[in-house]
Amino acid sequence: MSKGFPETRTDAAMSELVPEPRPKPAVPMKPVSINSNLLGYIGIDTIIEQMRKKTMKTGFDFNIMVVVIEEGGVKMKLTVIDTPGFGDQINNENCWEPIEKYINEQYEKFLKEEVNIARKKRIPDTRVHCCLYFISPTGHSLRPLDLEFMKHLSKVVNIIPVIAKADTMTLEEKSEFKQRQESMPFAVVGSDKEYQVNGKRVLGRKTPWGIIEVENLNHCEFALLRDFVIRTHLQDLKEVTHNIHYETYRAKRLNDNGGLPPVSVDTEESHDSNP
Repeated sequence: MSKGFPETRTDAAMSELVPEPRPKPAVPMKPVSINSNLLGYIGIDTIIEQMRKKTMKTGFDFNIMVVVIEEGGVKMKLTVIDTPGFGDQINNENCWEPIEKYINEQYEKFLKEEVNIARKKRIPDTRVHCCLYFISPTGHSLRPLDLEFMKHLSKVVNIIPVIAKADTMTLEEKSEFKQRQESMPFAVVGSDKEYQVNGKRVLGRKTPWGIIEVENLNHCEFALLRDFVIRTHLQDLKEVTHNIHYETYRAKRLNDNGGLPPVSVDTEESHDSNP
């Protein structure tokens, strides 16, 4: 107490001056790790097997002529869309527009099926999952047309650049060409003819200097391209198509239209679609 002031404050008054103790903040509990051995087998790892069984049962679409391919019990409906004569006109201005239009038409088909009140159990998927863009083997850099095409089309589809007829280039030209590009294109040689090489039947192209084997990595990168598209990145290509390119088209379409496109009522049972 300061001098000059009588000590006449009551206990009640004193209690007003003394702050009440605040409760300590709750400390979050540390996560407790559970030894799965104590609980027995849980079965989380069976999700991979469940996905495999579903794929084997339903199959999947992949559109890059329609054939049905089956391997190991898994069916793939492969669609190849060819665009002969692209870039061969005298005036190639905006020559990618018909291709872009076709790709968007497939998105539109899928969208209309998707928004049906009673949509199909499995929506037919004609969307283009990847575009193999074949580059002329000039031995020089990309043409302005190549750059413009890939710039425009990469916004709506996955593009994989490929050097066609790579056997017409020397190894030095091929290496120099690929080093100039940001994305290294696959250099491939195609053939449907078989030849006997070292006692084995191989696909290849016969030249005055010998046989170029399609699946020999020393001769051609076809095997790398095949593995990229089918064995290692097929699901990635499908997911990027559905989650990025299609969703971008869908959002713009619905925003421009102020709502959903016209829907049709069919008699099929309503189900979720599969990307």
